Amino acid sequence: MKKSILLLAVLSLISANILTGCDTPAEKVENAQANVDNAKQNLDKANDEYLVDIENYRKITAEKIAANDKSIAEFNARIENQKKEAREEYKNKIAALEQKNTDMKKKMDDYKAQGKDNWEIFKSDINHDMDDISNGFTDLKKNEK
Repeated sequence: MKKSILLLAVLSLISANILTGCDTPAEKVENAQANVDNAKQNLDKANDEYLVDIENYRKITAEKIAANDKSIAEFNARIENQKKEAREEYKNKIAALEQKNTDMKKKMDDYKAQGKDNWEIFKSDINHDMDDISNGFTDLKKNEK
């Protein structure tokens, strides 16, 4: 008899615990809605940060492109005092750098936000192009001396 009362008491406690531990369908919907709202806020924040990153990078790249344009103009002015053969060679190299600079500016202007992964790849390509131009200017300076 004692065992059956003890067993009944344990089963009653387990049943009560199960019943009080379960959420009602309305509570489940509220919890799910709260999770969705939270996820949406996080997504909006991440998108805002992504768009700000794009704008900041555009500004930085525009400044570098403008500096490249200035360097190109300075090289063009300096090579006017060179011999005709050297001047032609320099003009060809400067024209190639100028074309790369123009292409990079066009790429930046044409870029549309297409996702964070694509953005990272695009930034890497632009940085590579920027390094190529920088190396081209370095080579011109070495050859000029």
